Amino acid sequence: MSVPEEEERLLPLAQRWPRASKFLLSGCAATVAELATFPLDLTKTRLQMQGEAALARLGDSARESAPYRGMVRTALGIVQEEGFLKLWQGVTPAIYRHIVYSGGRMVTYEHLREVVFGKSEDKHYPLWKSVIGGMMAGVVGQFLANPTDLVKVQMQMEGKRKLEGKPLRFRGVHHAFAKILSEGGIRGLWAGWVPNIQRAALVNMGDLTTYDTVKHYLVLNTPLEDNIMTHGLSSLCSGLVASILGTPADVIKSRIMNQPRDKQGRGLLYKSSTDCLVQAVQGEGFMSLYKGFLPSWLRMTPWSMVFWLTYEKIREMSGVSPF
Repeated sequence: MSVPEEEERLLPLAQRWPRASKFLLSGCAATVAELATFPLDLTKTRLQMQGEAALARLGDSARESAPYRGMVRTALGIVQEEGFLKLWQGVTPAIYRHIVYSGGRMVTYEHLREVVFGKSEDKHYPLWKSVIGGMMAGVVGQFLANPTDLVKVQMQMEGKRKLEGKPLRFRGVHHAFAKILSEGGIRGLWAGWVPNIQRAALVNMGDLTTYDTVKHYLVLNTPLEDNIMTHGLSSLCSGLVASILGTPADVIKSRIMNQPRDKQGRGLLYKSSTDCLVQAVQGEGFMSLYKGFLPSWLRMTPWSMVFWLTYEKIREMSGVSPF
């Protein structure tokens, strides 16, 4: 064995396989953040389905009774009518999704930042490069994770179907994957992928771009150092911007992914994300695109904070350089 090979074997795993290590570390951080904030995600999804005008096309029997009106009443209604643990219904595919999604987006963004675009000698990274990198990272991560996101959204609505007297569609996560695959084929697992990656591009332009920009601005232009205070301030900013940019696309994505489908996997309510957007605005008004904004923001901000603080800390503990 040559000397370089022997030296490489002695290196920490994080240095031997940096991209794989970052993928795993971001997946771990995303799991912690997802478990901590998932009830708000469930509440947000239920709110986004209320008053869906396109349901009228399927007849009166498909109309929603709209038992919930706001974030607090929605969450309390879930606890009272379905049980406390139902606030985490769909968390398993959500964790699967975030391991793939967060790992893909973080590795892609850092590769673009360090290798493709590159920083200047003074460590400055132009905003326009960060915007492009954030959007591209979101597209890659979300496309890879679309099947798990589809299962998550549909399982989040199972408790509501039970209350409405409708038969449950899935017995569990793996049954959901199998059923969607058998009914819609491989194409069915990527149902709603277009609005999904549109949302991911906007959210990551808000999250990754804002966090990276704010963090390095604070480090380079203020007395603050690269520590937990800087990470916390940066994550607060990124959560707010990501919510503002991503909520309309999130509403469209949730509706398209939850709509009934024919045997070919085609949606019965919407032809495309544009069609869903037009129907929502015409039938419910422009502000329908911001249904669920409050729980989305209340979830995105703590999610972003938990994720970034955890991610930066485990990178430090693993011997990986700060983000």
